[in-house]
Amino acid sequence: MDVKSQISNLQEEQLPVPKQQLKGWRHFLGLYAGEHVAASEFVFGATFVALGASMTDILLGLLIGNILAVLSWTFITTPIAVDTRLSMYTYLHKIAGDSMTKLYNWANVIIFTVISAAMITVSATAVRFALNIPAQLNWYPTDPWFVLVVLTVGIIVVLVATYGFNAVSNFSRICAPWLFVMFISGPLVLIPALSNSVLGYPVLTGWSDFMQIGSTSIWTGLDPNGKPGIGLIEVAGFAWAANTITHFGLIDMALLRYAKKRSYGLCTAAGMLFGHYIAWISAGIMGAGTALLVQKSITELDPGDVAFQALGLSGLVIVIVAGWTTANANLYRAGLAAQAVFKQYSRNITTLMVGIVTVIIACFPFVFTKLLPLLTYAGLLVVPVGAIVFAEHFIFPRIGLTRYWVSYRKLTHSTPAVSAWGLGLLFGFGLNVINVMPFYYLFLPTWIFTIVVYSLLSRAYGANERYEKEAAEMARFEREVEKHQEEQARINPEIEPESSSFSNVLKSIAYASLGITVALAVNTMFFSSDMAEYAQNRDLFYKFGFACTVVYFVSAYWAMKRQKEQALQLAEEV
Repeated sequence: MDVKSQISNLQEEQLPVPKQQLKGWRHFLGLYAGEHVAASEFVFGATFVALGASMTDILLGLLIGNILAVLSWTFITTPIAVDTRLSMYTYLHKIAGDSMTKLYNWANVIIFTVISAAMITVSATAVRFALNIPAQLNWYPTDPWFVLVVLTVGIIVVLVATYGFNAVSNFSRICAPWLFVMFISGPLVLIPALSNSVLGYPVLTGWSDFMQIGSTSIWTGLDPNGKPGIGLIEVAGFAWAANTITHFGLIDMALLRYAKKRSYGLCTAAGMLFGHYIAWISAGIMGAGTALLVQKSITELDPGDVAFQALGLSGLVIVIVAGWTTANANLYRAGLAAQAVFKQYSRNITTLMVGIVTVIIACFPFVFTKLLPLLTYAGLLVVPVGAIVFAEHFIFPRIGLTRYWVSYRKLTHSTPAVSAWGLGLLFGFGLNVINVMPFYYLFLPTWIFTIVVYSLLSRAYGANERYEKEAAEMARFEREVEKHQEEQARINPEIEPESSSFSNVLKSIAYASLGITVALAVNTMFFSSDMAEYAQNRDLFYKFGFACTVVYFVSAYWAMKRQKEQALQLAEEV
């Protein structure tokens, strides 16, 4: 079979990303802000409170951990993604063959399907709250109306993810600014209630008041049993390890392969610093404030309860939207992994198939209640595979081994890769059993151990040989792919039109609505001289804040739709 026939038989997702489809930094800011300012942040924010972290440990530990996560994306994931323009799944196939890739892709299908299902379930808690459906406390659904809600929410997620990267990115770009404003506004609305409870007056007089409120009523340093809680090391470790599956595990090669530059890995800060850092702190404040208002323990509240007390009807919207944005990105990843297994189907079809299973799983509330251990174990499960790819891409050329040697030898099974993965899992989970270090940091020694094992085994199995003829053939194939993509770009050019005056007006309206929302929240926090005035200001925020939410989404979506229609019109003219 000639090279052109080989290219035509491959799906688009199995080829490097064409140059004309590369995205600018704004895409990644919106994508990561949308994905990592999620409904799960309500869960994690409450978790730190329940685990008994102190306020100082939260403010400093989360900052350290999230900065380390940004650096992991920037210096580990993004360089490989930009160098190869391949997803993790396609790259792994080149270096480990069919058997390893199928095992790994099946693992990722399961992991991301369950994570997506959990986010859909979290979104459904908001609708459940609005419709007065009883809270689902068992591992199985106990109300048919809850199942109907999950199915409705899930269908929207599946449809968005099915349309691919652009749909996921555009959806996140619309939601991200609003989500950020909501997570900022929630604490501003509830802090006066906490202040009055702790200090006896609703308006803070300075930073010391905030520290006293946080240390006394939110992050006390004690767990619910009155025992000392987790410290700085654990908080920082959790923040770093929460996304090991995507940075050390290299799953986000699927997204960052679209980046024009390696430096775009820093755009993940939109998710980590503005997302996790601020959102987790905000969620803790909102959870403590809600617990005070409804006279319940924070562990008895679900995201719908917390968001409604903090933000009114806008709070129910934020839980739905934040769940969607995270579920979309993860379902997109699951679809890519499934497409790598079922190569005869397009990514749209595999995403739809996975989406159907995801929605069914989402009907069972256990996926939400077990989200934290799921993320932790999922990270440790895939980090050894990320180490194998890192070793092949960065380490091999520096120690005299040949990159892609498995492909050059046309092997369908890589004993070094499978063995290194298995030994890495035994090593990592073995460390967990003997409890030699905090669980959150186990990915680091596991990653290093796997790199060493894989490099040694690969040298023994043929990576130290030279494959000059095979390398030349691969280089020729890659040149032909690039020519094919350039030809396709001439036939179907991607055009980014300039915004019209009316579109600019719509964008101005959208951002003005966000500004008004923040102003209403600031008014509630800083201009409530007593609790009676606070109640009035809070009700004002609930009413007009929701109106601003409606205005924002209508105007932002309208502006985006107009721009897309203009792009299609220009493309037809070309």
